[in-house]
Amino acid sequence: MRFVLDNSVAMRWLFADGSEADLTYAAHVLELLAQEEGEAVVPALWPLEVGNVIVRAEAKGFIPEARSTEFLGLLEDMTIAVDSHTAAHALHDTMQLARRFRLSTYDASYLELALREGLPLATLDADLRSALTTTGGRLA
Repeated sequence: MRFVLDNSVAMRWLFADGSEADLTYAAHVLELLAQEEGEAVVPALWPLEVGNVIVRAEAKGFIPEARSTEFLGLLEDMTIAVDSHTAAHALHDTMQLARRFRLSTYDASYLELALREGLPLATLDADLRSALTTTGGRLA
């Protein structure tokens, strides 16, 4: 199954924090990705988001660099495709979605990608889930 992967889910894999429901959902998404046909698609900003969260967590002493390195190796082994068309939609479709749903353009980029590709979206972000439902999109 192909789906769009929001950073909120991937970070649950690293930090293993949040509600029981969030952790269960993150585990479910990880299982989808582990399936033979499993593939996540992410907007072009995703690697920067992942890196930013990790660097900030290291700086605050939440995780050691060795754990970050191990986690990044795991991500690299997963089937995660970076969308090459994110920038082409950023100042039009993505901004319109951000305005309409009062999302950051970063969050709207996940919604835009899911809608453009007709893919379900894996996210733990409540505002993003609400926007997805309103647009008729599907949750992974």
